[in-house]
Amino acid sequence: MTPRQPNTLLDALLDEAGVSHAGLAARVNAAGQARGLPLRYEHTAVARWLKGQRPRGQVPDLICEVLSARLRRPVTLDDIGLGVPGAPASPHAGSLSGFVDRATALWRSDELQRPHVLGAPAVTGTPAVMPVWEWENPPEDADVSRGGSLRVSPDDIETLRAARTHYEHMYRKAGGVATRARVVGFLNNEAAPLLRGSYPDSTGRQLHRATGALVAVAGICAYDSDAQGLAQRYFHQALRLAKASGDRGLGAYVIALLVNQALFMREFRQAVAFAEAALRTAGRDITPALASDLYAMQAKAYAHLGDGAGALARIRRAEQAAERIHRGHEPDETGYVQPGLVNVQVAEALLSLGDLTAAGAHAEAAVGTPAHDRGRVHRLAMLSQIELRRGDADKAAVTAAEMARLARGVESQRLRDRLRTVREHLLRNDCAATREAAELIDAALRVPLR
Repeated sequence: MTPRQPNTLLDALLDEAGVSHAGLAARVNAAGQARGLPLRYEHTAVARWLKGQRPRGQVPDLICEVLSARLRRPVTLDDIGLGVPGAPASPHAGSLSGFVDRATALWRSDELQRPHVLGAPAVTGTPAVMPVWEWENPPEDADVSRGGSLRVSPDDIETLRAARTHYEHMYRKAGGVATRARVVGFLNNEAAPLLRGSYPDSTGRQLHRATGALVAVAGICAYDSDAQGLAQRYFHQALRLAKASGDRGLGAYVIALLVNQALFMREFRQAVAFAEAALRTAGRDITPALASDLYAMQAKAYAHLGDGAGALARIRRAEQAAERIHRGHEPDETGYVQPGLVNVQVAEALLSLGDLTAAGAHAEAAVGTPAHDRGRVHRLAMLSQIELRRGDADKAAVTAAEMARLARGVESQRLRDRLRTVREHLLRNDCAATREAAELIDAALRVPLR
C-alpha cells in the first residue's frame, strides 16, 4: 500500500482563510446540515485530512463551498488537494503554475513545522518512479513565461544562485539539521514570490533552474535530518523544476540525490534503475564528476544485490569517469564530487563483496585526499570499519578517534548514524583502545541535535 502524502494545499488554504481545524469541521457540519447530511466532524477529522486521508461522500465539495465563501473566490477540488482519483485534473492542476502552487504549499508547511509533513513516509513503487519517468519523457515545457505583479530581474536569479552556494557550505559545516530551516525560510520568503512573478521564457528557464538547485539543497538537508518522505518530495520538486529549466544536467544531478536516498532505504534495484535513467537521458549533459558518482553508486547497489560482475564493471566506469574530471568545467552542483569521493564509494562496494584488501586500499586513498570535515568523517568511518574487519583493532581505534573529533559541531542525523555504527563495531572488539575510542564517540553523541 502506498503511504498517504500530506495535503499541504488544504493546509495552506486553511491558513489563508484564517480557519482553524475545529472551525473547518464546524463549518463543514453546518454546510452538510443545509444539504440534509447529519455530519459530526471534529478537529481530529481535519487533522486526518491534512495527513492525506480523503473525506467521504460529499465532504470534499463541502470543504470547497466553505473555503470559497470564506476566501470570496472559487475553490476547486484540485485547489484543496482532493481532486477525484482517476478523473481528469483541471488544466491548472497539471500545469507548471499548478505545480508551483503545490511546491510552495509544501515549503510553507515545512517552515511551520507541520507534523503531518515532517513525519510523512517516503513513497515507494509507482509514485516513487513516476517523477523520474516524467522527467525523462515528453511533453517538455514549451514556454515557462508567466505574468505576475513582481518582475523578476537577473539580480534576483543571482541571489538564488548565491543562496544555494551559501546554504550548501553551511550544510557541509553545520549539518542538515541546523541548515534546513534557513533554506526553507529563504524558499518561502524569496523564491516563492519570484516563481509567482513576471518573466519571459528565457528568464523563466534560469529562474526555475536556480530554484531547482536550491530546492535540492532543502532536500539534502531533510535527508540529513532523517525526514525521508519530506526529502523525497523536495527531490521530486527539484526534478520538475529542472525539467522546466531545460537543463538535463541539473535533472541528472537531482536523480543522483534520489539514487543516494534509494541506497539508504535499501531500494537497490531502484538505485540502479534511477542511475541508468540519468546516464541515458542526460547523455552528453552529464559531466565526468556526476557520471563517476552515478557509476560508483550503481556499483554499491550491485554489490548489495550480490552481483559482483555488475559491481566491478561499474567500478571501472566510475574510475574512468573520475580521471576525466576538470574542476573548471563542472557546474556548482557537482562540487560535492571531491577527490577521494569515488574511492570511498568503491571501498564500500568492495567491502560488501568481501574484498578487504582492495577495499582498504581505496579507503586509505580516500582518507589521504584532502576533504571538508563532513566528507572526511564518512571516509574515516569506512576506513575504521575495514580496519576492524581486517583484525587491526588498534589502528581502527585511532581512525575512529579522529572521526569523532571531526564530527563535533556538525548537526547531522546521517553522521550520527555512522558514528553509532562505528561505535558498535568497536565494542565488538573489546580492548582498551577500542573502548577509549567508543567513549570519544559517546562524547560526540551526547549533545542533542534538537
